[in-house]
Amino acid sequence: MSDVPSRPEPFVQQTDPEALADLRARLRATRWPDAPEDAGWTLGTDLAHLGELVAYWAEGFDWPTQEAALARLPRFRVRLGGLGILPRLPLGGAPFVHARAAAASAGPALPLVLGHGWPDSFWRYAKVIPLLTDPGAHGADPADAFDVVVPDMPGYGYSDRPVGAPLDSIAVAGLWAELMGVLGYERFGAAGGDIGSHVSRYLALDHPDRVVAVHRMDGGLPVFTGDPADLTREERAWFDSVAAWGASEGGYGVMHRTKPQTAAFGLTDSPAGPAAWIVEKLRAWSDCGGDIERSFTKDEILTNVTLHWLTGTIGSSMRMYSANAAIPPAQLTRRVEVPSGFSLFRGDIVRPPRAWLDRTANVVRVTEPARGRHFAPFEEPELYAEELRTFFRPYRSAVTG
Repeated sequence: MSDVPSRPEPFVQQTDPEALADLRARLRATRWPDAPEDAGWTLGTDLAHLGELVAYWAEGFDWPTQEAALARLPRFRVRLGGLGILPRLPLGGAPFVHARAAAASAGPALPLVLGHGWPDSFWRYAKVIPLLTDPGAHGADPADAFDVVVPDMPGYGYSDRPVGAPLDSIAVAGLWAELMGVLGYERFGAAGGDIGSHVSRYLALDHPDRVVAVHRMDGGLPVFTGDPADLTREERAWFDSVAAWGASEGGYGVMHRTKPQTAAFGLTDSPAGPAAWIVEKLRAWSDCGGDIERSFTKDEILTNVTLHWLTGTIGSSMRMYSANAAIPPAQLTRRVEVPSGFSLFRGDIVRPPRAWLDRTANVVRVTEPARGRHFAPFEEPELYAEELRTFFRPYRSAVTG
């Protein structure tokens, strides 16, 4: 780990051409499963759709162009908490984006750490970062500028993979608190969705003196250890709906929590594997009405999938589910006292009622944006940026005053 800086240094990845040649060869040699006639998406990823996507990936997708676009984001690497965040493959790696507010912004910027989820990385926020760092250039108030930090979760994207047990959201929150200190931010805001929401919650729980406010896109899966009679009717109905969703749509999560290594062999050997695993979730969790390309272009989809493939992190990303499954209920049921806001996009999955949010957090704002879903920062970046600007506006003085 001697080549890994203890202070941030710039990093730009560059893929070895041999890695791309190997990828294309594997894509062309894909061994396809059969599928029942007219199965479509009812049993999982549609065979015809994936065949078309893989053909484009092999013959038409321009990864160097997409890689160059991602490289325009200011990315860095650093050693944190004894975990070296360093390149593992020939293409190299960087653990976080650090995009400072534009010079034209009015007044001091609010530091903001954004947590991504699965199945993605800093890719989730690629579109929204410029809107947050330079709001004046995008028709918003220049006084709402942020310094934005987007770390790759350990084992995701270009981040190093823990060599021992996978890290849970509590441990990752500790790393992000350390990272913000390394960057000179003693007080900051936190926001995220999916696992990033979970990490943001623990940032607020374990570092309330540093997190001025926390914004989340979901309330997480419900854990309740009290008397069920104390739940409201809406909460009980929500618990039932979450259970029904888990039975019909949660098979991937059960696999991630219990036997991620078993799935990792096939998903790491054939690029069609992670494409199928990820694309089905992009379609199911986006506001696309069943047509995935209403929310993501082929190039956008394949940029996300290629990041997983080239870094070999599909398996390590899944293992974080198993770590989180071992978090004790006493941690899962702690109440967040830091001012909390929620943007519950109307198309998203397992959306909690207000009663549950109030039970679990010091809620100061809840909205229900009409467009967007689980990947709203990518699907609806302007809308998501405005949600963050509005929520954090009252807390800027806690950092800049």
